[in-house]
Amino acid sequence: MIRAQLRRLRTAAGMSQEDFGRLVHYSGSMVSALELGQRPLDRLFLARADEVLATGGLLVYLLKLAERDGQPSWFRPWLDAERSARQLRCFQPTLIPGLLQTENYARAVLRGDETLSTDGLDRLLAGRMDRQSLLIQAEPPQFVAVIDELVLRRTGAEFLGLMVEQVTHLITCAEQPNVSVHIVPAEVGLHPGLSGPFVLARGADGGWVGHLENQLGGTVVDTEDGLATLLARWESVRSDALSRRHSIELMKRIVTTWS
Repeated sequence: MIRAQLRRLRTAAGMSQEDFGRLVHYSGSMVSALELGQRPLDRLFLARADEVLATGGLLVYLLKLAERDGQPSWFRPWLDAERSARQLRCFQPTLIPGLLQTENYARAVLRGDETLSTDGLDRLLAGRMDRQSLLIQAEPPQFVAVIDELVLRRTGAEFLGLMVEQVTHLITCAEQPNVSVHIVPAEVGLHPGLSGPFVLARGADGGWVGHLENQLGGTVVDTEDGLATLLARWESVRSDALSRRHSIELMKRIVTTWS
């Protein structure tokens, strides 16, 4: 659909592939290959095309929709809740939350799924990176993340550079006014959150929706009993975690020990 729209808009503007290519800094043969599906679509190219064709951002928007549809079917209902949330609460005992991951960390995590093809991995990675834009939009949600300290220390010699980059990025995120990161210190030991990760989204109407991930997919939680359990579990793990300032200090100490 994107390729068809691109061809239609270019033709309606009275431009040949060569004329259009000069304006978007691509060769005519490259434009032809993109329109015919012989080369993958590129966000930068589509942004230039939107500008040249005065589409109001149509082509980039269509690409975002395509990336959304590239997400697993079980994840799409949660994406709708995430996009419309005014507040997000995330607990993660095993990984950095997806909205706070660097591209390198996200790629390493996704590579753990040996069933994914290279194209499939690239689509999921693009979708994950695109989701992060909601934290820097004009009116972003308040995002509160509680992370187990062992998540920050899960590394090996081959991943040390990756983790330095990731934790440094986490510190930068935690210093933003709409993002709070709280670390559950290792000395807490066993706590209720170790049963698994979960996310809660509060909409503009004040209602909550939850999401649970597992090895086979994920489940949206919207029942009264289910939400009550998750909200109670949230209060428990949040009370075990360090304050925002002390969490940032801990993350900085961890990075220092690696350098």
